[in-house]
Amino acid sequence: MGFFTKPGAEPVRTNAPVTRERIKALLEAAEWRVGTDDDGDVYGIWDSHLFYFFLMGQQDEILQIRGRYAGTVPLSEQTAVLPFLDEFNRDRIWPKVYSRPDDSETGIYSEVSTDLEHGVADDQLDQLLKCGIFTGIQFFDHLSE
Repeated sequence: MGFFTKPGAEPVRTNAPVTRERIKALLEAAEWRVGTDDDGDVYGIWDSHLFYFFLMGQQDEILQIRGRYAGTVPLSEQTAVLPFLDEFNRDRIWPKVYSRPDDSETGIYSEVSTDLEHGVADDQLDQLLKCGIFTGIQFFDHLSE
């Protein structure tokens, strides 16, 4: 039984299309509080950081797990953080990290994207969700230091 599988629920053992419903069910099975926005995208908060679970592509076949750093970086400091982000991206495969102006501050993001055109089993999706969340948190902790 996978980490995210509810007791008594039968996990998907073969590749099946990834859906927002599957993502939400797996996260809820871990007893994590998640919600759905007006566009149907699943989101939750881990260690004060907001994470979104997007499905992209022509057939919603690309899973993107995007985290936003809970700390603040003033717009005036955006260029100062860029070398840190570049070094992180150079030294690691994932998550991809970047900054983006958000109103009066600079948003710092982590992102893990996976093409699931051929579907995904629950244990694989479980691993992808954990990877996206926990590597994002590790980066945000590193940024806070």
